[in-house]
Formats: sequence, structure tokens, C-alpha cells
Amino acid sequence: MKTMAAFAAVSLLVLALTSRAQTEIGELIAESGVAEGPVAVREHPRWNGARKILVARVPEDDVDAMRAMLPDTEFLVSGLEVETADIATDVDAIVGACNESLVAAAKNLVWVQIFSAGAERCLRVPRVASGDVVLTNMQKMSSPMIGEHAIAMVLALTRSLPVYAKGMASGAHRDFYTANTKMTSLPGKTMLVVGLGGIGTETARRAAALGMRVIGTRNSSREGPPFVDYVGLSDELLELAGQADVIVNALPLTASTKGLLDDAFFDAAKAGAYFVNVGRGGTVDTDALLAALQDGRIAGAGLDVTDPEPLPVDHPLRAIPNVIITPHVAGRGGGRERHRLLLSENLRRYAAGESLLNVVDPERGY
Repeated sequence: MKTMAAFAAVSLLVLALTSRAQTEIGELIAESGVAEGPVAVREHPRWNGARKILVARVPEDDVDAMRAMLPDTEFLVSGLEVETADIATDVDAIVGACNESLVAAAKNLVWVQIFSAGAERCLRVPRVASGDVVLTNMQKMSSPMIGEHAIAMVLALTRSLPVYAKGMASGAHRDFYTANTKMTSLPGKTMLVVGLGGIGTETARRAAALGMRVIGTRNSSREGPPFVDYVGLSDELLELAGQADVIVNALPLTASTKGLLDDAFFDAAKAGAYFVNVGRGGTVDTDALLAALQDGRIAGAGLDVTDPEPLPVDHPLRAIPNVIITPHVAGRGGGRERHRLLLSENLRRYAAGESLLNVVDPERGY
């Protein structure tokens, strides 16, 4: 039976949050557009308050803050997932880790919070995939930084910075200065954002500020922000690809998006377009992208994610002058406080039995 003490935690938790923290959380929710899950967590048959929570790979100061916020909750701390299965047997929630053995060991488990936006790995765990365990992620928390990274790649590619940077090692300055290197100005050009979610929206916002016409696709509806000129559904992808001077992929990896950007996609793309991937590597057919770069259909590519990841050191993509590869770091540089705010709010909501933020739909995959 769910105890009265668990429900009484609501008032205690509200008092535990300073007015400033409540304001910051409210601003974050409004600014990022994160949504509540459809069902209050108290409706879960195993929910009985926040009695015991396992946290993995969480900085010590953050754990201290959790303990101060929920003084009646026992927090178990582990640095690595492989060490935690034996102590997870009676935890109510897990923060920062998700694998099959861990989730299977936690018989009372109600909720898992992961620190990434992509949920595909955790959704391979049967109890999570079935919806028996509620999964929340950090969708939209790193979107501003990833949007900046995407635009940085676009600017570098359209100004041929990779070509010039790679030429610095040879000292062939004059040869590169006189070379007929392609350079493009962005105002008036069209950007296609494939996947107009949190990352795609922040990328589109920045592209529009640079004077670009922005179009996009999304799976759910044609609704979009005012700085996006046209929002198409997923079945319009190839048609829209033919209009774009720059294509930014911000898709999550799901059953329907795996390998979606294939030969047909790059054949449909506007000749000489630039391609940037800040979504998931598995949404792109790497061989198809390589072929499009080699024959000039795609003028250059910026890849923060690849398939496989990391690419082998001798992979042909690494040798192409107009390709930038970064090691899945687009979300770094300023998002930690946003992650902390969302985590603290979800901890408060979980202990109070309320609807959680950023609940992943197992059927959609995000």
C-alpha cells in the first residue's frame, strides 16, 4: 500500500526548493518546451514514494544536493553500471544508468532517468521497452549547444575552413589562396532541418538569424516555430531535400529512422548541398554519404555522429578535405546546469508522485 508519508512529501519538497530554483525551473520548462508525461507517477502500481534511489556516474556535489533535497531518501552511489546490479535489488529509481542486468535486478523499479537525449540504448532493455519502467531523458537540455555546433559546422564548410585548415600542415598557403575553393554566403540560402525537435528547432533558430530560409520535417505535425518557413511531414523528405543548400540531420535513432538518409536521399538532394549530422549516426547510410561526397553531389559534410562510432582511423571519410568530424561532443559546453535543473525537478516530481518531465514513449522511441 502506498504510504501517507509518500504523499506528504509534496509539501516538504516544495519547501526544499528555493524560490530562485523554482523560478529557474519554470523558465527552463517554458524556454525549452519540455512536456509532462501523460500519467502521474503515483498511478504506477509499484510507486511508493522515493525510498531508495541508485545514482551512477554522478558528481559527488550533485549527489549531496540530491540528499539535501530528499533527506528521507536513501541514495546508493556507484561509478560504473557493472558494479551496481548487486545493490539495485530494492531501489525505486535509477539515475544515470540503464542496462538489462541492472534493470532486471531492480525488482521494485519504477523510473529510470538517463543523461542523454537519445534513448535507443535504454529502449533495448525489455522492461523499459514494454513500458513497465518509466524512462525519462535529457531531451532539449543540450539543444542550444548542439544547435550552435551545427551552425559552426555549416559556417566552416561554406567558408571552406576544413580545406584551408588541413592545408596549413603543408605550408602551401599561396597554393590554397589561389585555389578555386568553393565558398558560399548563407543569407538567402535554404536550410533543411530533418527532424524539427529540440535540436532541430535550435539549429533552425540560429540559421534564420543568419538570414537563411529554413524548412524542416517532423513526424508528428506540420506545426513549427515562426522562424521556419515550411514544415513538411516525413513523406516530403526527398522533395524538400532537393530545395536545400544546407541539410542538417537532427533525427533520433528509431526503427523508422535507421538508415533513412540513404542513396535515394542523397540522390534527391540539391547538387552541391552541404550536409551536417548532429542527430544520430545510425540514421545515415555511411556508404551512401561517402559516395555522395566522392562524386560531388554533396559539397562537404560536418559529422558529430557517425556509423560506426567512432569511425575507424583509416575510414575514407577521414581523408576527404571538406569533411569535419567531431567525436560526439556537440552537446558540451554550458548544458550542465540545465541538466541539473531538470534532474532536480524530476526528483521532486517523482517523490511527490506527479507527472515526470521528458517521458520517453517506447513506441515512438523518443
